[in-house]
Amino acid sequence: MIERSLVVLKPDAVKRGLMGRIISRFEDAGLKVVGAKMVWVDEHFGNKHYEEIGKLASRRGETILKVMLKFMTSGPVFAFCVEGVNAVDNVRKIVGGTEPKSALPGTIRGDFSHVSFAYADKEGKAIENLIHASGSVEEAKQEIALWFTQEELHTYKTVHEAHTL
Repeated sequence: MIERSLVVLKPDAVKRGLMGRIISRFEDAGLKVVGAKMVWVDEHFGNKHYEEIGKLASRRGETILKVMLKFMTSGPVFAFCVEGVNAVDNVRKIVGGTEPKSALPGTIRGDFSHVSFAYADKEGKAIENLIHASGSVEEAKQEIALWFTQEELHTYKTVHEAHTL
């Protein structure tokens, strides 16, 4: 099943110069980039992206949204759409668990970050975990439509696809 997934390299990944190394992980796994752009997220767009967090009625949800928006608007992000077999699940595996401290070695978060939820909460800041990845096929469709126009997404065959029967 060929799917698409949104991936956003957050300001910490951009500022640390990890974009190329992270994108390579997805390409090495056989996923292809079908759209990409660098964006400086504003609060309005950030609210649209994190709409589900904003819907949480709890004070904790409001706090998470506030710190996430502050973090996501602190510098440019690099958004891209990847395509491939079971792309959503495969991207999530490559990215690793949401909490970098608990993310397995070999995943992006496990290899490039170490922050814990407890530390971020203590400091009153967002968890700097480098990357956002769509959580489900339906979420991916919604997020891709938010971040990209149809004209910004491309269909093409990789060398490997062109040589298959």
